[in-house]
Amino acid sequence: MGETIQLAMAPVFLLVAIGALLQVVTNRLGRIIDRARILELRIENGAPQRDTIIAELRELDQRMRFNHWSINFLSIAALIVATLVAALFLGLLTGGDEPKQASALFIAAMVSIILGISCFIAEVYVATRTVRVKFDRF
Repeated sequence: MGETIQLAMAPVFLLVAIGALLQVVTNRLGRIIDRARILELRIENGAPQRDTIIAELRELDQRMRFNHWSINFLSIAALIVATLVAALFLGLLTGGDEPKQASALFIAAMVSIILGISCFIAEVYVATRTVRVKFDRF
């Protein structure tokens, strides 16, 4: 029993890390949505820079898509890790020893995390590519 608990600790810490990543990504998504709503209101109120606003809305839409996929992949990873922990304890209860299944679940979780972080990096890239400080205003 003690060995199973020790084996389950690493995936549990991984769940905590995934949760922290999900919080970062969802916070960014919230900020993107807030910005998009402000820009949509400006268009509705007849802002003179309509083309510029629409271009920014397109960039925000692209960022939202990357965030969406990042959240999906990280959530899938969390589900896989939770399944891994359950499988470890189920194996203890049934007397089974399934290291291949546990390894496969862990690899699947890592792939999903890699994809989620890759989408997050892509979103950050789009954000930093499209937002520039305009020093000529100062």
